[in-house]
Amino acid sequence: MTSPLLTLFSAPKPFDREHIALIQRNAIRSWLALGPAVEVLLLGDEPGLAETAAELGVRHLPEVARNEQGTPLISSIFARAREAARAPYLAYFNADIIVLPDFLQAVQAVTAAVADRFLMVGRRWDVDITTPLAFGQGWADRLREEVSRRGRLHSPFGIDYFVFPKAAYADMPPFAVGRAGWDNWMIYHARARRWKVIDATPDVLAVHQNHDYAHLAGRRVYDVEESQVNVRLAGGRSRMFSLWEATHRLENGRLRRYFRPHIALLRRVELGLQRRGYPRSRVALALLNFARNRLKALQ
Repeated sequence: MTSPLLTLFSAPKPFDREHIALIQRNAIRSWLALGPAVEVLLLGDEPGLAETAAELGVRHLPEVARNEQGTPLISSIFARAREAARAPYLAYFNADIIVLPDFLQAVQAVTAAVADRFLMVGRRWDVDITTPLAFGQGWADRLREEVSRRGRLHSPFGIDYFVFPKAAYADMPPFAVGRAGWDNWMIYHARARRWKVIDATPDVLAVHQNHDYAHLAGRRVYDVEESQVNVRLAGGRSRMFSLWEATHRLENGRLRRYFRPHIALLRRVELGLQRRGYPRSRVALALLNFARNRLKALQ
């Protein structure tokens, strides 16, 4: 049997709520539609996951380490996936993200250009999806049209998928999955090691199916204590990197250097102000707000 190019893995939420179950099934089925070049792993023992994995014919790894609150740890998820993967490259996905065939084409283009020391990421498109997708002829074109009509491009700070060589990220802090901060650390870690950080947004339509955050009891994700722990484990807010910190961009299948001086300067100001904690003086706060407002206008 030919080995796959990519092992795509995820740690879904419980399947005990109708809409969450629906969008996660949509996402998993889109990953399977990528064909034999991609193997899919589902990790965790959340309610309904084993049954869904068996139904869809997906490999399931139930044993994952958790924190004191019972939340799965990213470090354990990555380690278990690495041990089980048959492919030379790994991709972590949040379980509500649908991808189209252009994702596999982008991975093939990136891995042909750079074999190791890279991280491929991209922005997502937010859209409401309330029915099961029909994965028949033309499904990708229909979804692309739907996103163009009703979708909204998400902030450069929300990163929902990561592609990297199998040996990468072997030593991660014990971040809680589904909480803020760890995704931004992924980019910081790659930049700190001088890897290529590749923004694949122009070539990859990653579709985020909108949902509520009932699992956070109505709180904003950054207000949750586990998110604050994640940020501390990452080394603080100055390490909350975003897609603005990408070094390269994938466009029309070609990799090129990506540097925008005005955004780099604004980000340097923002991160520099946060390096020793949140700014407290009026001048520093005014400068931080100016940098953030300008970046929002540019995103």
